[in-house]
Amino acid sequence: MYADFFCSGSCCALIRSFVSSITSFRSSFSLSSSALSGSGGFPQQQYGGYGQHPPAAGYGGGYGGYAPAPQQPPVNPEIQNIFRNIDKDNTGRINNRELQQALINGRGDHFSDTACNLMISMFDRNKSGTVDIYDFEKLYNYINQWLQVFKNFDRDASGHIEENELTQALTQMGFRFSPQFIQYLIAKNDPVNRKEISVDQFIVTCIQIQRFTDAFRVRDTEQKGIITIGFEDFLGIALSMCS
Repeated sequence: MYADFFCSGSCCALIRSFVSSITSFRSSFSLSSSALSGSGGFPQQQYGGYGQHPPAAGYGGGYGGYAPAPQQPPVNPEIQNIFRNIDKDNTGRINNRELQQALINGRGDHFSDTACNLMISMFDRNKSGTVDIYDFEKLYNYINQWLQVFKNFDRDASGHIEENELTQALTQMGFRFSPQFIQYLIAKNDPVNRKEISVDQFIVTCIQIQRFTDAFRVRDTEQKGIITIGFEDFLGIALSMCS
């Protein structure tokens, strides 16, 4: 069963109208298949033979006393309400802790620090460790796309993905991994040996695979799936993924 995705106090009435979503972002999250494109419903375009890209970060709209950016459409009122409920200190910006308090996965646990830090960093245009209402609207839509992908492969609607479901998901995204590597991905995200991963772990895993794929593809100039890499180059890639 999928829980609400954004649910907090006075905004719960708003959330109920969006409760057909997958997990819970403490105010609401609707899932729109029209926001998806590419094979398998994976966010955005096909990416060669390795996989695909998720949506790029960006911004647009207005919130509260903020004037809309030039030639930007106003932020959806529903998203404005969500933003206000998450922005507990009323700074007009959301940090990773506030985002984490708003996001709950299918197990009833808050999204991990890793997931929240990663998503904030992807939409944090000024590198402040926070997002404003414009960034948040894009982040909101981005998570919705990932939730739809997750829901598509969570065949039994359990709120988590098991080995066979993860294999299907990654295969449809364009990756052909061995059963041993799929098992490694699950074990890496599964410290209590449930043999499953939650939606936040799924998002982080896919983004990390994609980032390494980007770095690999730049060096795989002949598109053979094999590269020779220097030690410092390798360290640079690894360290950049940790930042």
